[in-house]
Amino acid sequence: MRITGCGHASMFIETAAGSILCDPWVNPAYFASWFPFPDNSGLDWKTLGQCDYLYVSHLHRDHFDEDNLRDNISKDTTVLLPEYPTSELEDELRALGFHKFIRTVSGEITELPGGVKVMIQALTSPTDGPIGDSSIWVEDADGVRMLNQNDARPTDLSEFTKLGQIHAHLLQFSGAIWYPMVYQLPEAAKRAFGKQKRDRQFDRSLRYIDDAKASHVFPIAGPPCFLDDSLWQFNDIFGDEGNIFPDQQVYADYLAENGRDNNVTLLPGTVAEVTVDGCRVTHPVSDVREFFANKEQYLREYQERQRPVIEAAKRSWEHPEINVLAELRRRFEPLLPEAEFIAAGIGGPVRFDLTAADSDEVVESIVFDFGEREIRPYDGEKCRYRFTTERRLIEHLLHIEEIDWVNSLFLSCRFSAARIGQYNEFVYTFFKCLSEERLNYAEGWYAEQKPDEENISLAGWTVQRRCPHLKADLSRFGKVEDGVLTCQMHGWKWNLDSGKCLTSVGHDIRAERGE
Repeated sequence: MRITGCGHASMFIETAAGSILCDPWVNPAYFASWFPFPDNSGLDWKTLGQCDYLYVSHLHRDHFDEDNLRDNISKDTTVLLPEYPTSELEDELRALGFHKFIRTVSGEITELPGGVKVMIQALTSPTDGPIGDSSIWVEDADGVRMLNQNDARPTDLSEFTKLGQIHAHLLQFSGAIWYPMVYQLPEAAKRAFGKQKRDRQFDRSLRYIDDAKASHVFPIAGPPCFLDDSLWQFNDIFGDEGNIFPDQQVYADYLAENGRDNNVTLLPGTVAEVTVDGCRVTHPVSDVREFFANKEQYLREYQERQRPVIEAAKRSWEHPEINVLAELRRRFEPLLPEAEFIAAGIGGPVRFDLTAADSDEVVESIVFDFGEREIRPYDGEKCRYRFTTERRLIEHLLHIEEIDWVNSLFLSCRFSAARIGQYNEFVYTFFKCLSEERLNYAEGWYAEQKPDEENISLAGWTVQRRCPHLKADLSRFGKVEDGVLTCQMHGWKWNLDSGKCLTSVGHDIRAERGE
């Protein structure tokens, strides 16, 4: 099996059944804030686009690149489609002209010609990507197996490991969120929270690596780089241990420090020939470590090349003809009465302060009131969640009829946030479900959650086996210190005496002291 790196989570896999192109992202995403690192725009995307199969793991825009898919990928390729609860991914691909689909069943093997097998595991909770994320396992005719986990977070990898030795394991290691950088916190606190986040994501990836026990590990799906001057500080070039976007070399060094020496850095253009006995790697640069040592200069040159792209994007955002409050009311107020579980989980108003372009001057403040189920001007009331962003970004979201503000505004990091109290996942669930189909699915998912009756013993406590957040196995990911349980899958915490979640609203746990 030959794996050619195409940047970020994208790769070109050559098998006995033909080629599989995965997650071909090249154009900037999220309001031109995220760019692939290293730059992959010089690859021959027309040739890569003549693939036999296309796999798009999910709809996050650093995986689903509409422009690249439309302009460069053959519409006669066959799409390997994850089994998602909504048809959005298929609908988006059909709108671009794709017409051949293999609809896989989650967790079931699909056989391709030439003796090649694939299996796609779809994750379907409202917090998985934009209503879904997935991983793909491939077994070539010669018995070489790879697992492209990209940035999916299954509770365990047993569905894949039971199928035999994995020879290549590709997984996310770097950050892909806005926390804690955008929060209005003292710098020292922000660095401390960032370090916790960075440590958790490294620890989580190491647990997956230990689960898979693959012959070779390929860190992928990050980091992005930030080329707009206003976001430049998010690049990991300042020696900040609280930066959540460490690069491939930083992670390779971390793996080495933890006794792992089987990792392969996958740059755009890197070719890895994987066999059952080994892996032969050819890089497009003579010295990988030296390449990363010159990262800041590389990013400055990259920035200059992309500056016109960023400026053109910014010019497209302003739509002064749109009455923001009126449009928010017209489009989204009808959803609020349907958001029974989500509204109860939020429990109050969420405030948006909208500023002038490139300014801190607030020109309009709007509240999504989940108690009264209305959208209205801010009237001075206490709001536990507050977002500040440029008005033109909201104008643009309304102009393009965006139904997923997480997969656009929030991931752009072009906002600041403040909150009173704990993280509340229901806030972000609502703003990624701004359509009747998505909202009804999310509400149904919450309604179907039932108490977990299986117990485990953990450090003198009897607790439910599955994490109330995303069902991780606490016998593997749970850690108890001073009566506080931490699920190391995502870092959520519970006070075991009370059962209350310390990380988010709701999600109580069943626990009692052992005999």
